[in-house]
Amino acid sequence: MFIYTHLRLLIDRAQVPWVRMSAEAADREAVSGSRPSTPPQTSWFEFLLEPSLLEQHLHKNNPDPSPVQLVIQFLEQASKPSVNEQNQVQPPVDNRRNRTLKLLALKVAAHLRWDLDVLEKGLTIPVLNMLLNELLCVSKVPPGVKHVDLDLSTLPPTTAMAVLIYNRWAIRTIVLSSFPEKQAKPGPHQLNMMNLVQQEKELTENILSVLKEQATDSIMVLEGALNIKKDFYIHTLRTLDLLAADPSTANGETESSTAGLRISADELHCQVHYDLGGIYFQQGGSDTSVYEKAQEHFRKTRELLGKLSSDPLHCHLDEKRLCGYWSACRALTGASDSSETQLTPYSLINSFIKTQNYQGLIDAFIKDNVTLNLPNTFRHSIQLELLHRVQQGDRALEEVCHMLCVCNAVRDALEGRVLSVRFQQLLLKPTKKTISFLLEVCTKSLDKEQTPEIFKRKMALFLKNLCERLEEVPLAYMVSSHKLFMDLLMDEEKKSLLDQMRKRSATVNLSAKPLPSFYDIPSSASVNIGQHEQQLILSLDARQIRQILIELHGMAERSFWRVNSKWEVPSDYVNKILAIKDDLTRDLVYILMAKGLHCVNIKDFVRGRQLFSACLELVTEFSPKLRQVMLNEILLVEIRAHESGAAEGNTERPPPDLVSRVRGYLEMRIRDIPLRQVVGEECVAFMLNWRENDYLTLQVPSSLVNSNPYIKLGQLLAATCKELPGPKESRRTAKELWEVVVQICSVSSQHKRSSEGRVSLIKQRETSLSILPRSKFVTFVKKIREPLVLTTLISLFVRLHSIVRDDIVNEVMAEHLSIWPSSLTNIQCVDVEAVAVTMKELVNFALTLNPNSQSWLITQADIYFVTNQYSAAMHYYLQAGTVCSDYFTKPVPPDVYTDQVLKRMIKCCSLLNCHTQVAVLCQFLREVDYMTAFKALQEQNSHDSMDSFYDYIWDVTILEYLTHIHHKRGEIEKRQVAIKAIGQTELNSSNPEEVLQLAAQKRKKLFLQALAKLYF
Repeated sequence: MFIYTHLRLLIDRAQVPWVRMSAEAADREAVSGSRPSTPPQTSWFEFLLEPSLLEQHLHKNNPDPSPVQLVIQFLEQASKPSVNEQNQVQPPVDNRRNRTLKLLALKVAAHLRWDLDVLEKGLTIPVLNMLLNELLCVSKVPPGVKHVDLDLSTLPPTTAMAVLIYNRWAIRTIVLSSFPEKQAKPGPHQLNMMNLVQQEKELTENILSVLKEQATDSIMVLEGALNIKKDFYIHTLRTLDLLAADPSTANGETESSTAGLRISADELHCQVHYDLGGIYFQQGGSDTSVYEKAQEHFRKTRELLGKLSSDPLHCHLDEKRLCGYWSACRALTGASDSSETQLTPYSLINSFIKTQNYQGLIDAFIKDNVTLNLPNTFRHSIQLELLHRVQQGDRALEEVCHMLCVCNAVRDALEGRVLSVRFQQLLLKPTKKTISFLLEVCTKSLDKEQTPEIFKRKMALFLKNLCERLEEVPLAYMVSSHKLFMDLLMDEEKKSLLDQMRKRSATVNLSAKPLPSFYDIPSSASVNIGQHEQQLILSLDARQIRQILIELHGMAERSFWRVNSKWEVPSDYVNKILAIKDDLTRDLVYILMAKGLHCVNIKDFVRGRQLFSACLELVTEFSPKLRQVMLNEILLVEIRAHESGAAEGNTERPPPDLVSRVRGYLEMRIRDIPLRQVVGEECVAFMLNWRENDYLTLQVPSSLVNSNPYIKLGQLLAATCKELPGPKESRRTAKELWEVVVQICSVSSQHKRSSEGRVSLIKQRETSLSILPRSKFVTFVKKIREPLVLTTLISLFVRLHSIVRDDIVNEVMAEHLSIWPSSLTNIQCVDVEAVAVTMKELVNFALTLNPNSQSWLITQADIYFVTNQYSAAMHYYLQAGTVCSDYFTKPVPPDVYTDQVLKRMIKCCSLLNCHTQVAVLCQFLREVDYMTAFKALQEQNSHDSMDSFYDYIWDVTILEYLTHIHHKRGEIEKRQVAIKAIGQTELNSSNPEEVLQLAAQKRKKLFLQALAKLYF
């Protein structure tokens, strides 16, 4: 769609009221907040009633409202949506009132001579976009044609100028949007406007995205304008009045198109070159050739700018920004400027860096400390650039970085800024050479005759603070004896500072060794502790962790188990561990356990077991309870390690010792042992996965079954799976499992009497009667890998879903549905959504374990079918057929593609408007459904390949009907395709039954493979 029409539609559809103050609000503000002597603000409708009032208002010294405010008010009123008789919001009406308001907005912009600088500052992007689109409309820009396809030289001058103004704004907006902008925080009075602000933000982003997509076209339009050497004309208030009086006069070289404000070709080209240079510079990135294009445009801008008058009509440039662009382009391209006899300070710095003249660079920085020409940010950016090179391996620049750091520190001191951290670090271990260079820079940075006294005073304070900070007395004496120090500091300051230095010198001489309080806690002590703590965080070796902790406790008497906030120990264990009296042992146990748990979480089971074993060895000496905790965690590590291997394809059964220890954990009756539920959960899942059903059903003590919900659930699952092959009357445990799961998916309810006397039912999230919350139940189930257990659970939830949904036509199918009850007594308490969500989660999880289970695939397809996701349903129906027929090279078993499955596939295709596929699938049924097939073939709005599927039809009756219906519609080509299909010898009804069956099987295979390509 044409970009400019598209942008207009964006605004019309969004219908965002402008965030700026509306006209009515401005009126109220003017009335309520004005003084008696202030004249009332002119309202927007007054200009509508009296057209001549606008020009008088705009020529006032300080018109209120201002021109840009008037544009906002006019366009706001013109774009207000209307409401029809049904109270529905409609787009703004295109009537005389709204057209006049838009024309008034254009007149205001014409009064401003279409100065984009003024318009961009006062108007938001959506408002300015609407204004310029109106300019395109009134200028009769040919609709439906991209601007890049227009020949500007053949258009009327004002029409061509409207195109140029729009495209100039487009690229300028892209450039401006790339600048960082601080977001204003809304105050309390603005909170009710947040929604409008968000709408305007979204609209702005939409407009920007379209402008960026069309940026190349806008650049081509503007570059094409540079080839036009004749003068241009822009609309004025008079030409807009002429257009309003006779709109048809805008297409030719008439008064309305040439009587506007004349803009010379040089002036327009100057402005266009500047805008093009800006967009190319913004697009530069790491491509030097783009910066070269930008530089060329800026060069031509500078040339043309010299030819223009001091007050051009249309060309408005930021000459300082132009100089900045020019210098930046020269630095990025490395080009020299023959027109400049003397380099600018920026160019000089860049030339020093390019030629690696670092002494010249340092001299320039020292000189700039006197002239203060270079911004502080620029100086520090140069230092950071060289520092980055040092970090990349160029060690030769390290000394240069130190010297630049000193130069910048002196500049910061002269300007009263905070000294940089890097300079502070440099003073921690200064050398005599560093101090000597620092004093040299300080001396050269002051011009005794011209430097203001305030700068001299700041330099004196800098030298005084330097003396106080230097710990080496000889270096401090080096500063205090320097001529600059003696000249700048007052006598009292010098005397006081020298007295301090003598005391420090005497302390050093009187003591062969520094005082213990100073010696024992040096500035590097915290560094040593920090280094040890870093090693402690990184280490996964139990011996090394113990050694680091011993050293840390020798340095500082405090706990170190809080060093890393990521170290987490289960809340069940925290109190027991923190109750250990010895600080070192407490830290060691806590950290070893936290690291062990971390290793298990990232599946580094070997290291996890090593850390827990070390912890076990440590706690065995003093705490039997913590010993059992560690044994439980080691058991959990080994279970997860074995299960992880099984998930990756290892079918080896677990060793008997591991099974025995799992049983021991489940039967453990030691009091006051903190137990994590996850361990019991993993143990039960482990037993189910390895089919230890006899143990779970016969040998688990009844006390454990009643106290541990996971053991109870595991026992019921194991017993139900054992009974599956048996007679129906023996499935007592299936009913128990059913009741437990129903409770898990139930919500407790209570009755509440309203003020009107009615009794309403309030449902809470989950009932407290269930053995487990639903979330924990799902987490437990996702630890099970045994197919029979998962099939049993899926079957249960499918049956429960069918009962609570109560939709016989759209039931989900699964295996073993007959073992479950067919009704519920308390159906109103079951959370239907919870049942549906859990069923979907179970099937999705099961398919991640075995994506080739035809039963699970059919169930998944049915789930998508009953939720109206027909394309996904077809995907899984076809996948179920694929896995059991070797990609349809063999016949699909009839127990997979039952008539019910086939009818659902037919319905899916029908609702997807794939009617030819419906007709083909009708042949797959045990009894061909001619009625459905004929009805489908009557549909003319089919979204499939229609006659390309005729080769897959083997039923002669359907082919004859196709021939008839195409003949009736006059579709000769499709009729010929049907005749060709019916004429194949293998479909002759006189053929033996075996031949006809082979023909049908061949077409079934090819058709299903074709469908698979469509839906996979």
